[in-house]
Amino acid sequence: MRKLIKQPFSGNPQGKVGKSHPHESAIRQVSGQARYVDDLPQPANLQFAAIGTSPAASGVIKSLDVSDVWASPGVSDVITVEDVPGHVDIAPVFDGDPIFAQKHVLFHGQAMFAVLADTVHHARQAALKAKIDITPSTPCLSVDAAKQQSNFVRPPHFMHQGDFDSAYKASTFTVQNHLSIGGQEHMYLEGQVSMAISEEEDRVLVYTSSQHPSEVQKLIAEVLDCKLHKVVVDMRRMGGGFGGKETQAAQWACIAALFAKRNQCAVKLRLPRMQDMIATGKRHPFENSYKVGFDKEGLINAADIEINGNCGHSPDLSDAIVDRAMFHCDNGYYLENVKVAGHRCRTNQVSHTAYRGFGGPQGMIVAEAMMDAIARKVGKDPLSVRKLNLYGENQRNLTPYGMTVEHNLLADLINRLENSSDYWARRDAISKFNKHSPIVKKGLALTPVKFGISFTAKHLNQAGALLHVYTDGSMQINHGGTEMGQGLHTKIGQIVANEFGISLHDVEVTATRTDKVPNTSPTAASSGTDLNGKAAQNACIIVKQRLAKFYTDEVNDLNLTADNVIFADNKVTLGENSIGFVQLVQNAYIGRVSLSSTGFYKTPKIHYDRNTGNGRPFFYFAYGASVSEVAIDTLTGEYKVERVDILHDVGRSLNPAIDIGQIEGGFIQGMGWLTTEDLKWDDSGRLMSNNPATYKIPAIGDTPEIFNVDLYARDNDEDSIYHSKAVGEPPLMLANSVWCAIKDAISSLTDYQIDPQLPAPATPEAVLNCIESLGNITISERIE
Repeated sequence: MRKLIKQPFSGNPQGKVGKSHPHESAIRQVSGQARYVDDLPQPANLQFAAIGTSPAASGVIKSLDVSDVWASPGVSDVITVEDVPGHVDIAPVFDGDPIFAQKHVLFHGQAMFAVLADTVHHARQAALKAKIDITPSTPCLSVDAAKQQSNFVRPPHFMHQGDFDSAYKASTFTVQNHLSIGGQEHMYLEGQVSMAISEEEDRVLVYTSSQHPSEVQKLIAEVLDCKLHKVVVDMRRMGGGFGGKETQAAQWACIAALFAKRNQCAVKLRLPRMQDMIATGKRHPFENSYKVGFDKEGLINAADIEINGNCGHSPDLSDAIVDRAMFHCDNGYYLENVKVAGHRCRTNQVSHTAYRGFGGPQGMIVAEAMMDAIARKVGKDPLSVRKLNLYGENQRNLTPYGMTVEHNLLADLINRLENSSDYWARRDAISKFNKHSPIVKKGLALTPVKFGISFTAKHLNQAGALLHVYTDGSMQINHGGTEMGQGLHTKIGQIVANEFGISLHDVEVTATRTDKVPNTSPTAASSGTDLNGKAAQNACIIVKQRLAKFYTDEVNDLNLTADNVIFADNKVTLGENSIGFVQLVQNAYIGRVSLSSTGFYKTPKIHYDRNTGNGRPFFYFAYGASVSEVAIDTLTGEYKVERVDILHDVGRSLNPAIDIGQIEGGFIQGMGWLTTEDLKWDDSGRLMSNNPATYKIPAIGDTPEIFNVDLYARDNDEDSIYHSKAVGEPPLMLANSVWCAIKDAISSLTDYQIDPQLPAPATPEAVLNCIESLGNITISERIE
């Protein structure tokens, strides 16, 4: 059961935003007509590439013999690192990501060479025939080992506020714990794929499934040793990204482009699913710990939090990801005296990368673990402890990194959800149920979300757009954001239609291309609509100003100015004068008025000083809360999420249906991370959970039978696009309530006296182990 709330829309009555328009590609997607890279018509002389990978996780390359690869049927080219004419390192920020292994292998499954052949089958068969001789070395495969060796991809980072040591010593109660948090495979429906076409004058056109076309363009140019203007990257849509295509789509595009340039042909490279899972990074696993001091009511006095990210073999985006984990280890709670340390641990695993939430979830879950531990220690319901510790006013609104929490909605939002979900009545009913149910135990938890919106790298908070208005009144808008199913293009189309007061079907959002809008930021950090929507609006305003001035001059009424012109309902009105929008555009064209413009936007107010650990890294916070109810079988560890209630803050929603879809999808994906999605490596560093048969994402049967999603209808206080808020990442962290509810059910076995030490993901095996670790609760005692 799901409720779709019709959110009231105040202001801007033209009606193109604030309404539930369907996704612009929905019909094409369900009918199979939506084109992805692998669906494009094949160009002439298309060849196919495949990758040969390392059989070891760490060692020195003694020899790489590809003679049998060359001799394999259909093969036309084989390349290794020695064949790269330009840069070998294709790292996004800090060095460490070679396009092919160079002297050393860094993880099991690392690309060592690539082969080009006339068919996909021939290319993949040939890639298996290389003779690879590696002198193995002992791989570093855990955070603990990396810390013991001081083996970090980037230096540690620290934040602090107040006087932790004194406050901790003065605390009535103290708790300290460790929390293991697993990673997560992106499992996008469309895998990593690129097609490169060699064109005249040393140009190359690349179609790629990437969240960051501009970075792909830059890296291809560096690998080919050419200027950026010789490379065009085109990205119409992705079949999912979730962060896995922010940096790690570039390698495969670079290899395809390298083959295309060498052989003057078109080249497609698509990783098979198992190789995709082995050779590309995941959500970072974390090993976190905390010490917290508090009073008899459960109010926190002091907290010392250590964040340890397993970054894999290279930095990739780990510096910023661990930063964001540190920024979110408070979640919605005020920590007056606090120390936060962040370590970026190097291991011989694939380089872990961006994933929806970008480190925020791995930090936020520590805050929720602390709340549960405090509640069990003082004998209170965890919700009461959570509410007691929320950010407030009167100096209880400063984060550990020095940012003031303004316009805090959590107290009101939680109270509303507490009432609408009947939290306390259900708590009483569950307590009674558990007393009379020896085997099946139920759990309930309400957890909040406070998530910062902006790239933590300040320079990425910018966007551009290109608008063309044609003489029939139709328009094309191009922007730097990428569509991966989240509805970004739909919202951009709504914004443009709203600005001009025209029909949505008169606006076409075109494929993201580096020759239309240059130097773009990745579509990530939940900033796609915030940035690109504002840039598109800016382009619209420029053209509207030209049209308004032209119409004002035509009307020639000295009492009216261009500021009085209104664009609405496919008309343009000035006082008592009115003209059809199409007619005005045609008149303006005849009058030699430019009907095209670029737009630009940069996020205001943000800054952060890493040296002092202080600043304002976020433009605003998005808030939310969820209540989850679970039932677990204490004999097997199996469980079912029976009901979920969500109230989520999206500001003034641009498209309620799309926003609710994002909230539902984000929650389920977060639930998967915390419950079923279990990455497993063996002792040699080989990924064992490397296909859909050995890695379990949530299925439709895992969806809660009762699933209520409401929007918290309140305009963003900051000047975001139409005062909306980002909705891509924050909902994933609503799933913390599922993990906490499972813990709540386990804790009922001890009459809620003990806080269970449950890792994430809380698989049935982990739940059963956690129950058995309680020790003094036997099956016979439960049955009696």
